[in-house]
Amino acid sequence: MTRIAECNAFLEAVGWAAAARAPLAGDASARSYMRLTLGTQSAVLMDAPVGGADDPAQFVLIANHLTALGLSAPRCIAQDLMQGFLLLEDFGDGVFARLLQAAPQREIGLYSGAIDVLAHLQSHPAPQGLPNLTATDWADAAMLSLTRYSGGIMGQMPSLDDLHTALTSAIARHANGPRVLILRDYHAENLMHLPARMGLAQVGLLDFQLAQMGQACYDLVSLLQDARRDVSPATQVAMKSRFLSLTGELETDFAAAYATFGAQRALRILGIFAQLCTHQGKPQYLPLIPHVWQHLQQNLAHPALNDLAKICARDLPQPTPAALQQLRSKCQTYP
Repeated sequence: MTRIAECNAFLEAVGWAAAARAPLAGDASARSYMRLTLGTQSAVLMDAPVGGADDPAQFVLIANHLTALGLSAPRCIAQDLMQGFLLLEDFGDGVFARLLQAAPQREIGLYSGAIDVLAHLQSHPAPQGLPNLTATDWADAAMLSLTRYSGGIMGQMPSLDDLHTALTSAIARHANGPRVLILRDYHAENLMHLPARMGLAQVGLLDFQLAQMGQACYDLVSLLQDARRDVSPATQVAMKSRFLSLTGELETDFAAAYATFGAQRALRILGIFAQLCTHQGKPQYLPLIPHVWQHLQQNLAHPALNDLAKICARDLPQPTPAALQQLRSKCQTYP
């Protein structure tokens, strides 16, 4: 049976076969989304093919946890976890990124709500059994910066050893504090404004199926060092201050941890965006690479990361137009 036939069978079984269908913008994963309209009702179909990295059962688990905390995650209307289909509550079109593109002056207000949600989430115990990465595991994930980004530009990749050792050491020394639940992709493309709701519930949460245990600063980095949009310096300062006030984190220790995970995340994203072009035929991510490079340099400027900064300067080429063209020329050249 084809995927379309499986989808039709699922919608038939749950009473939505007659709904009008309109595709919604997806992301870098294999998932796809479709808005369904049936009379006055609407819902969102998540199609997460079985065998992929994203488990729809994990989405349901985390959604239930978030809802139990009084937060807004999409309610699951129907599900077929064996086939990888979820029919979800439709949060509408109030994506933070879209709202801010139309009205940048709303940034402080919208981001303040997101910070409040983050502090609330981290003040509660997480579900049992979630992954809890070691410093070595986090460093492993960042090696895409060499294997895909540097390697794709230079034709051969540098040795991984020096960067891996330096990043592992930095995380172990500066960012290995108590673990909290992190949603991992906590940024303006995955946050929704729900004005009809009250308080924390006004922030709708999406794309959290990869949630895990992690350091308190990780989701804050995701929010403020957004790979897809510039967050104003004033907003960054105000939101860090708000987060520290709500969570009781110590500013001195937190600054080093924030820079460390900012560097780890930027390194990983450089590799992911390069890989999306060269291995998956998605060159539209290449223009975002210089923006992520700027984040990396800002983080590496922290004194705690001097050793890491030297290795990155040696082993990572700058994303010049010529370098990005090298990646573009290899777009989906790998099997």
